[in-house]
Amino acid sequence: MSDEAERKMRFLYALRSKGVTDARVLGAMETVDRGVFVTGLFAERAYEDMPLPIACGQTISQPSVVGLMTQALAVSARDKVLEVGTGSGYQAAILSQLARRVYTVDRHRRLVREAEARFAALGLANITALTADGSFGLPDQAPFDRILVTAAAEDPPGPLLAQLRIGGIMVLPVGQSDAVQSLIKVTRGERGYDYEELRPVRFVPLVEGLGQD
Repeated sequence: MSDEAERKMRFLYALRSKGVTDARVLGAMETVDRGVFVTGLFAERAYEDMPLPIACGQTISQPSVVGLMTQALAVSARDKVLEVGTGSGYQAAILSQLARRVYTVDRHRRLVREAEARFAALGLANITALTADGSFGLPDQAPFDRILVTAAAEDPPGPLLAQLRIGGIMVLPVGQSDAVQSLIKVTRGERGYDYEELRPVRFVPLVEGLGQD
């Protein structure tokens, strides 16, 4: 077995052992090479199940958390998805394998530019990346079938809840501090929102406004 095949097998085994069992999600994570999204000092650790630092003081989430969030989102092939917090672009690339259309926003121009270059290199034509304050969502493109937030807010932001289609699902970390956060699944019904707590997590905070870079 080649080194690459063995590395892929270990990577997928680690995902399954942490509870990522959805075949479509595992397939997407096998297709999208995390190594493309981790550069510089940490490149050789791209296939380990750990978060890693990226530019602008942000992180690329550990693969098992990406997998569990994607699994909870239950994306179908016809869905239009909004991701808040582009970061390296890795999560959006995974979503692009599962959804019809992915919109991803980040407050850091540099991260959006770099992610766009990676999407182009990988031929991912169904992703639109924008520099914007993600806490306000993307009203022009709403409503969305699915919304994924990769930064922690104290409460699910009102504008994002409003941009979720009836029957839609939003997955996001919620918590007041770095230490205590929960991953929440919000489902919008005819009469309101249903909240389900999934697991404890740690994410960077959701910050309003645009970054300086």
